[in-house]
Amino acid sequence: MKRQNKNGPVICISGLAGTGKSTVAKKIAKKYGLRYYSGGDALKELAKEESYAATGRGWWESPAGLDFLGVREKDPKFDKLVDEKLLSYGRRGNVLLDSWTMPWLVKDGFKVWLLASLEKRAERVAKRDGITVQKALKMLREKEEKTKAIYKKLYGFSLGEDFKPFDLVLDTDNLSPEEVFSALCRVIDNMFVNN
Repeated sequence: MKRQNKNGPVICISGLAGTGKSTVAKKIAKKYGLRYYSGGDALKELAKEESYAATGRGWWESPAGLDFLGVREKDPKFDKLVDEKLLSYGRRGNVLLDSWTMPWLVKDGFKVWLLASLEKRAERVAKRDGITVQKALKMLREKEEKTKAIYKKLYGFSLGEDFKPFDLVLDTDNLSPEEVFSALCRVIDNMFVNN
């Protein structure tokens, strides 16, 4: 793979909530035999250690998830622990990292940003979580404002605005999950597997 780790490929897939990031990342990892690690899942495990019932899809947009986000704003130890763990997985290679920070922090790898409008993302989150689009919009705005502030303070990058580390930016607004998966597979096959 391009800029391949000596121990095997490293793929980072990133994108704000509702872009289809985790759905496609799991499928890509399975197809190419890569170990899959999610920054969001690792943060949920830390939230559980802090007595949060961090389960289910959409937990981050829930009141409890937003409350834990406030805890993370005050204490960067949670994000630092997760990022150190994901970096160690990246150094081992043969991995797909589903993360908001890894594209800026790992040196090697193929980095993908999935893009979608706030409106489309809110529609997807509302459908996924069984809530209104208005409620999804409100929660996404709050979550993203706080998350962007955390990463700006910790690492200096602007999440969702700075695309410098990415090899590919794909707009998923008008694509189904299957079409996103197919597009990424074509790129991965053409750039890495068939060379």
